[in-house]
Amino acid sequence: MKLPKGKKVYFASDNHLGAPDPQSSAPRERVFLDWLNHIQKDVGVLFLLGDLFDFWFEYKTVVPKGFVRVLGKLAELSDQGVEIHFFAGNHDLWVQDYFQKELSFTVHHTAQEFTINQKRFFVAHGDGLGPNDKGYKRMKKVFTNKFFQWLFRWIHPDIGMRLGQYLSVKNKIISGDEDIVFLGEDKEWLVQYCKKKQDEKKRDFYVFGHRHLPLDITIEDQVRYLNLGDWITHFTYADFDGAKLELKKWQT
Repeated sequence: MKLPKGKKVYFASDNHLGAPDPQSSAPRERVFLDWLNHIQKDVGVLFLLGDLFDFWFEYKTVVPKGFVRVLGKLAELSDQGVEIHFFAGNHDLWVQDYFQKELSFTVHHTAQEFTINQKRFFVAHGDGLGPNDKGYKRMKKVFTNKFFQWLFRWIHPDIGMRLGQYLSVKNKIISGDEDIVFLGEDKEWLVQYCKKKQDEKKRDFYVFGHRHLPLDITIEDQVRYLNLGDWITHFTYADFDGAKLELKKWQT
């Protein structure tokens, strides 16, 4: 992939729209919308690295209510030719085909590699990667099981969505969340994961979400791991201009 002159790649993650309730989420949605309006002038590729929503489930003919302004803006960007990659996170892993059909997103459920202007990117949400997190890894196998998803679809959407939203906020095993504090490079499991992957194959950048911490850590000479933070307390994102990758804060 080669960026056209004057265009950038943008990365954002962990908005958790809808949490803990629609009223509390609305101001954060407006901030994110301001950012989308700002980047519209030069965005060539947009990576949304998971947990855009705090809970998302697609029935065959029903999708969650709300988020219309952000979805509308993303549709506008897509229609103007922006390439949008959506990574399913641990809170919105039940994404099916709605975004592909309605918004022309490319949806990913696993880590992906991209070469952009000869720089090699390894990109993922980050949940369930690396050592530990065993309770969530077991739970994820249940959630991604087709039979379990089929059973959940038989729950009336009014009940299913309320149940899903409640568990998404309250159950730490389901959410995969830990205390959001920096553990140190030796204990950060995504840092350990990046170092292992780098031993297997050389890349230039590893970009993840999930940890809700803005992190920029050198894995080895000129190789960096970036965690994008979130749009709850940090309002951070990354951009790549074809040569330089930077972690930035949006001024709310």
